Amino acid sequence: MRTSAGEPQVTIGRAVDRSATALPPSGGLPAYDELPDAVLVITADETLLAVNTAAAGLLGVDRREAIGRRLGDVADLQDERGRSWWACTGGVRELPRVTRAPERTLLLVAGGRERSVTATARYVRSPTGTLLHTVLCLRDASARERSERDQADLVSTVAHELRSPLTSVKGFTATLLAKWDRFDDQQKQHMLATVNGDADRVTRLLSELLDVSRIDAGRLELHRQVVDVASAVQRIVDGRIAAGDEPTRFAVLRGEEPPEMWVDADKLDQVLGNLLENAVRHGGGTVTVTVGRRGDGAEVVVDDEGDGIPEDGRTRVFRRFWRGPGGRRGGTGLGLYIVKGLVDAHGGTVTVGSSPAGGARFDVWLPAGTPDFAR
Repeated sequence: MRTSAGEPQVTIGRAVDRSATALPPSGGLPAYDELPDAVLVITADETLLAVNTAAAGLLGVDRREAIGRRLGDVADLQDERGRSWWACTGGVRELPRVTRAPERTLLLVAGGRERSVTATARYVRSPTGTLLHTVLCLRDASARERSERDQADLVSTVAHELRSPLTSVKGFTATLLAKWDRFDDQQKQHMLATVNGDADRVTRLLSELLDVSRIDAGRLELHRQVVDVASAVQRIVDGRIAAGDEPTRFAVLRGEEPPEMWVDADKLDQVLGNLLENAVRHGGGTVTVTVGRRGDGAEVVVDDEGDGIPEDGRTRVFRRFWRGPGGRRGGTGLGLYIVKGLVDAHGGTVTVGSSPAGGARFDVWLPAGTPDFAR
């Protein structure tokens, strides 16, 4: 359709607002240019009638040059089988009563790049059902795909980590129930200790999953109390030694006394425990923990003497499922993600760098805080 001035205009549905829908010479969409989604208006013969700003950016084209060209010449939209979206929807566009296309994921090939997009379409028709043009909306689906991959990785990780301890628990309990009289007390004690340890592994995994869920949902609750950070560090180190680590593996250094610290004691133990676990599992040599004061808060620095973390990989260490340099496996890969979430909840910071011995250094700073009832 054309206005009295001879300019093309977009018909949305069957109503035409002659004062607001006329397209400027550039082919932009006044009503759509503020939208974050890419919007294309395509005639029945696949000619681009209009392109909004987001669409020009997504396609990597100058929209003034794109107007009047065929969609297929500007961008290639393919379904999961590699077929042209425009060609595959031709039959639907010919149905006079169909006005909408459901959302689907497509592969967009444009500007020398390939990316996944979600696409929805509206078929604007005349009163007799003749197709006037198609309004196509595109949205970059890379964030959604990353989220879906994360969820799939989480399910895979949980299944893998649960399988081993549960298999052990099932095996030992079945053996004890079937052959109790054949084992002496020492053998029974060993099997029960193994079952107890594997049950602890399952409990830790479930606790980590709950923490991840609360961090993602922003539902972490802190119960602050006065905590001696240096004593907490020593307690965590002593616990690892009691669990079998060599005493020579750890060194605890104390600097200036921190101010009175109001933090969640359990969450602090989780932070310290995960950092030490990471240093022991992925590092090497002596793990040195330094506790001191920095500004109006406490600083805990954990150094190891391992291979360290390359600079280009340090931005990834606090993501889910990070498992150390070289892709070494072990644990769920959620420990440092939880560390960052817990430190952030306290209003603190955690950074990663290089230790003086060349290994990894994790530096945690927590503000002194205030008691919950005073907040």
